[in-house]
Formats: sequence, C-alpha cells, structure tokens
Amino acid sequence: MTTHVNHLDGPVIELGPGTGVFTRALVARGVPTHRLALIEADPVFANALARRYPGAHVLSMDAAQLGEALPLFGDERASAVVSGLPLLSMPASQVAAIIQGVFERQLHADGAFYQFTYGPRCPLPRRLLERLDLEAVRIGSVLFNLPPAAVYRIGRRQRNRVAA
Repeated sequence: MTTHVNHLDGPVIELGPGTGVFTRALVARGVPTHRLALIEADPVFANALARRYPGAHVLSMDAAQLGEALPLFGDERASAVVSGLPLLSMPASQVAAIIQGVFERQLHADGAFYQFTYGPRCPLPRRLLERLDLEAVRIGSVLFNLPPAAVYRIGRRQRNRVAA
C-alpha cells in the first residue's frame, strides 16, 4: 500500500488511519511525522494517533469535509493520499465529496490517491472518475489475504501530447 509513496515528493495525507497500520509503514519508509496529515473520524483513534505521532497533523473529521478545509500543508499540496477508507460501504455522495475534495483542494497536480479495497474492481464509480478526469490503475494485490485485497492508484488522466 505504501510502496509507491515517495516522501521526497511532498507531504502525505492518510485517510482513515484507524490504529495506524499504514501510518507505521509510511514512517518506516521515511515519511517524517511532521509531513503527515492523519484524517480520522473516530475521536478515540484520533487521540491515540496524536499521542503515538506527536509531530503529525491529526484531524478528527470526516474525510468528506476535505473540500471545505484549507489545504492541510498551507501553500504546499500533498504528493500522495493513502486511504484505507471502506469506500464500497459508503454512500456515493460521500465518496464523491472525499475524492473531489482531495483532488481539488489537497493534492498537487501530479499527486496520487492510493486506495486499498476488498472489492473485485476499483471502488470508485466509473462516472465519478470520468467526471473528475481521473484514471485508476490496479497496482497491487494480496491474494493470500481473506478476502483477497487490491490496491489502486488514482490520478489525474495523463494526456498524450504530440510535439508540433
């Protein structure tokens, strides 16, 4: 899940860190805690994360509010968003608000959104991807997990440019 996140590219936002499984992996990969924003709706988990990672920006809020929030790192946008949110069990309007908020307010132009899922395909509806001009690529699988899991990289659609 964190293999493709390069801490040298910029700060990282994690959505739904819960107990911090992906957070630990990000820190182990070299992401400094002061370059992490942890968005956790559950106040108990958020408090535990704040104690465990005192340098991180821990926000106890619904990720669907990211479009209304100021950019989490000031003028600098995040290079990556790592999400363990259960998007398949969320209302479509909430998923759309999360993705739109991330791509419009928090992530820089070349940034990527990494989503973990137990579903057989990308958890983002095709219509949402098309509306926001995004593309999703399956970049990993954990077949020995029960149920099997997958990781998707979602980013802005790359245009093939022909030199004139």
